[in-house]
Amino acid sequence: MTDIRRGRCLCGAVRFGAQGKPDWVAICHCESCRRATGGFVAAVAGYPRERVQFEGEPRQIYQSSPGVHRGFCAKCGSSLSYEGERWPGDVHLHVAAFESPEDFQPQVHVFATECVNWLKIRDGLPRFRTFPSEGTLLPPTSET
Repeated sequence: MTDIRRGRCLCGAVRFGAQGKPDWVAICHCESCRRATGGFVAAVAGYPRERVQFEGEPRQIYQSSPGVHRGFCAKCGSSLSYEGERWPGDVHLHVAAFESPEDFQPQVHVFATECVNWLKIRDGLPRFRTFPSEGTLLPPTSET
């Protein structure tokens, strides 16, 4: 693979490479992502599965809900990936796990209605009730 964007878990046991630019980058506010990552948002980058390669120790996979598999490091617990039946050919990688997360400019907020009420985001990005392909675009606001 050429033009590889590399990432890893906290301890470095699980590493990955993703070829080229992602198809999309989103900031997710859903409760499931919050609980899986321990953060109030999860920035994720969507790649076709064939452009992602994991190396080192194998990821552990947790089925967080029917059809949803979350990948993490068994040694340090770092959240690394999301794969689901809804997008069978994709893997969503956590932007914070990349070596250069600043290279991944978010394009949208998803599950924006689940945003914690005290978090005020004023970045002007489109906000969707669920996903852009399935969800309702929410009206612009100066607060979320």
